[in-house]
Amino acid sequence: MRKSWIRFAIIMLLTAVFLFFFFRSVDWKEVYRYLSEVNLPIFILTILLAPLHLVTRALRWRYLLVQEKKDVKFWSMFAGNAVGFAVNFSLPGRVGEVIKPLYLAQKEKIRAGFALGTVVVERIFDMFTMCFLLGVFLLARPLYSSKFKGGAESYSRLYLWGIVGVAFASALLLFSLSLYFFKEKTLRFISFLLKPFPQKFSRRVLALTEEFIEGLTFFQSKKNLLLYTFFSFVVWLAIIFYYWVFLFAFGVRVLYFLLFPYVFLTMVGASVPSPGMVGGFHYFSKLGLTLFFGIDPNLAVGVTILVHAVQVVVTCCIGYAILWKDGMTIFQLKKFGEVQAQ
Repeated sequence: MRKSWIRFAIIMLLTAVFLFFFFRSVDWKEVYRYLSEVNLPIFILTILLAPLHLVTRALRWRYLLVQEKKDVKFWSMFAGNAVGFAVNFSLPGRVGEVIKPLYLAQKEKIRAGFALGTVVVERIFDMFTMCFLLGVFLLARPLYSSKFKGGAESYSRLYLWGIVGVAFASALLLFSLSLYFFKEKTLRFISFLLKPFPQKFSRRVLALTEEFIEGLTFFQSKKNLLLYTFFSFVVWLAIIFYYWVFLFAFGVRVLYFLLFPYVFLTMVGASVPSPGMVGGFHYFSKLGLTLFFGIDPNLAVGVTILVHAVQVVVTCCIGYAILWKDGMTIFQLKKFGEVQAQ
């Protein structure tokens, strides 16, 4: 219990620090003026486009789940993503990353550990995909340098974050592959650590661990691997398109290609385990808009607040509507997770 409070205090402190730098020197009259000038038809379009990433992520997920079950319903995958993101927007600690696979496992009668493993693979591919797009952006620098507002400082930061992203994704990939290729040794080691615990509990943990490792196997079929890689690019290119349209609604005209580094930074910010992704997302979004495109900080603050609010409201409405339709609550999903570990 004490560790939980310490972790919560650290998360809240980190959130407060990011928000301090985000709101520093904001002129709210200017923010309101910028927001009042929004192109309403295009803004409405962004609301309709907000669930697009849930669709593309659902299409991509199928190619990881096919090893466990070939006929997983599209709606179950869409609903799992919607519920997971709704929980992430509502609670600290990225709890939705666990709720998402457990929800799908319950709906489709899939092993919970296997579903959890596929989410780890998703995050690895997310990081590598955006790092690749950032790399393409940096290599193509001579083609767009006259249209990109960022200076030497911008490029140095991008190189740094790109290296950090590739290093973290590579470490996670190597760890995942090690679990798979040294599966028996891993299970023996965990079995040794579980000796002091009751036999029933130990067997269940070992079974979940084995399922989890099997869920990491994204490379068994070349066809599925290629299709999953393709849809990873579809996911992120669609997310970039969404931000491009959103900025267009506020009169910010930038080339689609130039949004690669901005979306990369928002991904970094969103990975901070703060409540509702508040703080980290906001700071990095404002940083990218002002540093890369020379946007007025007040406009950057207004756009960031609104784009985050649209995503939160739309996603939560969809996610909680799905839970209401299923007669479920977040607490029931947590209880299901506890049952799986028993």
